[in-house]
Amino acid sequence: MKLLKLVPDNTNIRFLRWRVPFYVISTLLILASWGLILTKGLNLGVDFVGGQMIRVTFERTAEAPVAELRQTVGQLGYGEPIIQQFGKPNEVSIRMKLPEGSERNTDLADQMARKITASIKEGHPDARIDGVDSVSGKVSGELFKTGMQALIAAVIAISIYIWVRFEWQFGVGALYALVHDVSLTLGLFAVTQMEFDLNIVAAILTLIGYSLNDTIVVYDRIRENLKKYRRMPMPELLDLSVNETLSRTIVTSLSVLITLLALLLLGPNVIFGFTAAITLGIFVGTYSSVYMAAPILIWLKVSSSSFVQVESEIERQERLAREKS
Repeated sequence: MKLLKLVPDNTNIRFLRWRVPFYVISTLLILASWGLILTKGLNLGVDFVGGQMIRVTFERTAEAPVAELRQTVGQLGYGEPIIQQFGKPNEVSIRMKLPEGSERNTDLADQMARKITASIKEGHPDARIDGVDSVSGKVSGELFKTGMQALIAAVIAISIYIWVRFEWQFGVGALYALVHDVSLTLGLFAVTQMEFDLNIVAAILTLIGYSLNDTIVVYDRIRENLKKYRRMPMPELLDLSVNETLSRTIVTSLSVLITLLALLLLGPNVIFGFTAAITLGIFVGTYSSVYMAAPILIWLKVSSSSFVQVESEIERQERLAREKS
């Protein structure tokens, strides 16, 4: 039985021919993403801004009465609630800011929760309270700070690792590709105003790992070809390396996308943002490995001479070790 090949043998697509236009487009997208983040901001969840979230299920109603709930809760004097459906149509989450003084007096948050749940049950006897989550402003601020620190630390550590394993030019290329991927993902949440919480931070860290893995696969092949084809022009060598890893990239990406698309279409709304972030990350991570991480090596003047020197030094060390043994 003949095996299915998604990419024919001896594929020779000239990816690097369009490196300049794609770099310009990607740079504009990065700037636009950060412009949206700074102007529109991110719709931070309760994890990051503090507040209270009450989850309610209406057991004898096909669809939750969102408009009535907004009016009922809004009349209690705690401000305008944010009510969103999640999971099934009869399930909603109600987000509220914590009342003033709740940092010093935690009973105020408990009183607000009891008053809201009592009001909901009074107007809707079939309402079932599934949970009440409360996060103080101080704790949420610490969560946001540590979450951003985790992202920055991951990117820096990854760049250092690639710098040590390859050369500094490869570290710069990987760092730029990761900044590109994270920026476009954050831009998606700034445009759509989907809730940005700790789940999304986890999705971005997952995206960083996926993008890095794809980039290292391409970089490994580039390093091998730099030793093998020492006189080949750099653009041709990069095209060759990307084409040689293309089959692996397509199979891996499609395998992950099949699962993610199923979650997007059939999964619960509560993980929609997480799934959307990773789905976009698969596209931008694969794209950045080809059009961000690889072409920058041309402009940073990577050549085969440095790798020949490194290889000879490694061989010398191995020879000395064999002689000592």
